[in-house]
Amino acid sequence: MSTLTEKILAIKTESDFEETALAVFRLQHEHCLVYRQFCDVLKINPAEIISVNDIPFLPIEFFKTHTVTSSVVDKLPSKIFTSSGTTSSVQGKHYVADISIYEESFRKGFELFYGNIEEYCLLALLPSYLEREGSSLVYMVDDLIKRSRNHDSGFYLHNLNELSEKLKSLLAKGQKVILLGVTYALLDLAELLSAPLSEELIVMETGGMKGKRKELLREELHQILCEKFGVNVIHSEYGMTELLSQAYSKGNGIFQCPPWMKVLVRDVNDPLKILDRGKTGGINVIDLANINSCSFIATQDLGIRHNDGSFEVSGRFDNSDLRGCNLLVQ
Repeated sequence: MSTLTEKILAIKTESDFEETALAVFRLQHEHCLVYRQFCDVLKINPAEIISVNDIPFLPIEFFKTHTVTSSVVDKLPSKIFTSSGTTSSVQGKHYVADISIYEESFRKGFELFYGNIEEYCLLALLPSYLEREGSSLVYMVDDLIKRSRNHDSGFYLHNLNELSEKLKSLLAKGQKVILLGVTYALLDLAELLSAPLSEELIVMETGGMKGKRKELLREELHQILCEKFGVNVIHSEYGMTELLSQAYSKGNGIFQCPPWMKVLVRDVNDPLKILDRGKTGGINVIDLANINSCSFIATQDLGIRHNDGSFEVSGRFDNSDLRGCNLLVQ
């Protein structure tokens, strides 16, 4: 792992982030052809980029049409992750030059928000992801399941009755459990429950409805899940194929980023303008773990950034493809 990568995953302060983000910008402007060409079209002079707010963000659609890589090592990628998309849409591809960076990012990120994975039994209900190849979410969850060292941890596809009984058994024994599921599948499971489970259970949703169910307001969805599972809040995971880091919400749709990741919000009418905190616009993500691809991505999500740096996802641009990030429309 390079010195710059080690520095990225050791970021602790805002000044650390600013300094490192500018170093990553200079590296990617030099070594990522697609990003450099994009900057050239915008007539960006890298010498004039002196703060994070000056950095241009590459539209996420470029991952569908180009090979976005900044790797200075002339070798095949160690992994290619693909977005879920729809049957008629073009998949985005993330060429990951060094899979160990992804592993280090999601392991540290999870531990930052939830502590040692060995304290948990992790049950993953991810049918839409398990039924295709190339899911970065499945790769992450599979690794966390193994690292939990709990023989009850595992994936579930359509065997909801078995999962229901497993949850009851584990919670009755006082086992700490994380139930991570794609949103529509969690609703399917909730409808099978004859009684609420336990407020100690962590229910974490990700991925939206995938066209399987009618979209619900986040508040309505979380209320249904809270009542059915017997929990006080619903957790959420915000990630996507084009990122190597995840943000987490421990309730009310408020997401926090790990120190090497940051969300900014752009003006929907002027994509080069970064909005003040508290205003709704397009979500831009800085993910410095993306050092070998592009760390500065303009997503198709809409959201708002709060004064403490946390953010909410409020929807998506109308012409966006359905994709595997948190797509609940408020």
